[in-house]
Amino acid sequence: MGQWAGLRGADVPVFRDSGGIFEEPGNVARPNQADTMRRVVRQSKFRHVFGQAVKNDQCYDDIRVSRVTWDSSFCAVNPRFVAIIIEASGGGAFLVLPLHKTGRIDKSYPTVCGHTGPVLDIDWCPHNDQVIASGSEDCTVMVWQIPENGLTLSLTEPVVILEGHSKRVGIVAWHPTARNVLLSAGCDNAIIIWNVGTGEALINLDDMHSDMIYNVSWNRNGSLICTASKDKKVRVIDPRKQEIVAEKEKAHEGARPMRAIFLADGNVFTTGFSRMSERQLALWNPKNMEEPIALHEMDTSNGVLLPFYDPDTSIIYLCGKGDSSIRYFEITDESPYVHYLNTFSSKEPQRGMGYMPKRGLDVNKCEIARFFKLHERKCEPIIMTVPRKSDLFQDDLYPDTAGPEAALEAEEWFEGKNADPLLISLKHGYIPGKNRDLKVVKKNILDSKPTANKKCDLISIPKKTADAASGQNEAKLDEILKEIKSIKDTICNQDERISKLEQQMAKIAA
Repeated sequence: MGQWAGLRGADVPVFRDSGGIFEEPGNVARPNQADTMRRVVRQSKFRHVFGQAVKNDQCYDDIRVSRVTWDSSFCAVNPRFVAIIIEASGGGAFLVLPLHKTGRIDKSYPTVCGHTGPVLDIDWCPHNDQVIASGSEDCTVMVWQIPENGLTLSLTEPVVILEGHSKRVGIVAWHPTARNVLLSAGCDNAIIIWNVGTGEALINLDDMHSDMIYNVSWNRNGSLICTASKDKKVRVIDPRKQEIVAEKEKAHEGARPMRAIFLADGNVFTTGFSRMSERQLALWNPKNMEEPIALHEMDTSNGVLLPFYDPDTSIIYLCGKGDSSIRYFEITDESPYVHYLNTFSSKEPQRGMGYMPKRGLDVNKCEIARFFKLHERKCEPIIMTVPRKSDLFQDDLYPDTAGPEAALEAEEWFEGKNADPLLISLKHGYIPGKNRDLKVVKKNILDSKPTANKKCDLISIPKKTADAASGQNEAKLDEILKEIKSIKDTICNQDERISKLEQQMAKIAA
């Protein structure tokens, strides 16, 4: 049986590359048995990766996962917290749970609820595990600081609000190596890159996309981005030069949404649909996008394929929205370049999916990936492992991986510098640094209150008078901020009360 067996029954997977069309090895005429075995059974340490869902008591239960019609993953994970976009009356909210807070989540559990419209996308900062960004239908991006031990009260005040989009913001993505650089993309077809430390929009790419942007992905060192758009184009863009470096029209000819992500070697991996509405995956070289390196048709489901990529092992996991399976593939330099490994199947369809960074995995159990699958009312972790007999650290499974330290400051990146991620070893497991968050806070406005002083004391006022006025202004500002926070907390509590009463009504009506 060939390595793609089980994907499309009796169909023969067809790839295209610069050498023409070729079929999957298992279906080619066989010169002899030994030769066939050599060609079919490809050597790979990931051939036996298997997935397993955790037991019920290790799931996060009774969560009202968002029903908003948007093709984002609705879930973001890091080594401390899992964040999940949820249903909220009168605005947008998401839950932030410490990883150990499993079991039933009480309906009164505090939320992050500062948006006035549904939240569409969330993303944890790769350089600070307590900072998360959110994009919403209210056209804003908000950046939040989560307390070290999680929320005890609902969070209504973001550290900074980033305003610049004229339509809903469906994509937020932190820069992989520069501190406090955040990208957002909205339904105004604009991409804005922010310096979160100052709250400024420093790059605005508003004339490169003529239609809705489906997704944006940074490359390994954050010097380029690639985008997939409703106009069926995949673009590779240099954001600082504000120019399109490479472009492919009709990367996938179907009308349904595409996805495009950068791989560690600079190639671009895409998922989309054919003209016959079959789901496809493809591999492209940005230096020559005329023909794909590989193109494969998978099945006829209509859920958008969300790709999750591990640069350390070159494995791509494909999670279809509405599917009940996760397929995984290994990317190599050998034809056919994209090698099917296996499929994790379950009974329930997935509403969204979170993906743990490598430093959050259990290396003692040979865990190479952990997903957080969203059901209608719960979040279920799924653990991917490579079976090994030895209890020793498996350094071939865990090369040095991207750590939590930023390689560049925001200003350095905006000035034109590039740097690869700073790598750490997982040999003794990942231990978060105690003062790591404080370092980041000192260098930006995170965790500090915004001041309303606009240097009015520069007008010819004696210095002492100016200082006194400034002190009074600050005191007044503090009072106003406290009052706003109190009112927002009351609104949040009222929302929760309304939700409970609605549920009671529903029970009585039933």
